[in-house]
Amino acid sequence: MEEVRILPESERNWAMLCHLSSFAGYFFPFGGIIGPLVCWLSKKDESRWVDENGKTSLNFQLSILLYMVLAIPLCFIIIGIFIIAFLSILEVICVIIASVKASKGERYRYPLSIPFIQ
Repeated sequence: MEEVRILPESERNWAMLCHLSSFAGYFFPFGGIIGPLVCWLSKKDESRWVDENGKTSLNFQLSILLYMVLAIPLCFIIIGIFIIAFLSILEVICVIIASVKASKGERYRYPLSIPFIQ
């Protein structure tokens, strides 16, 4: 069973916002990276929980960006379109799951995430 942490509501909300802010990428170029980066940088020194979730979210968004860029040339042979569609669906589902878990004080490990920021 997953360990649930007893954390102040503000820390859980900021951790959740670190994940949800990645949806800014649907409205602004690179918003999926800038959103979590701003949330993480603004609260990382005040809360270990927000620091952990901010890094996790940022690593996942950077990984998805890398995979998308690598899939673009594959669009010429059709398979890239399916890869990009899969990555887009995976991103939305994982961000929602991570946000809910962060708001409950539970850890979530994103699939396919490369730990760029330790």
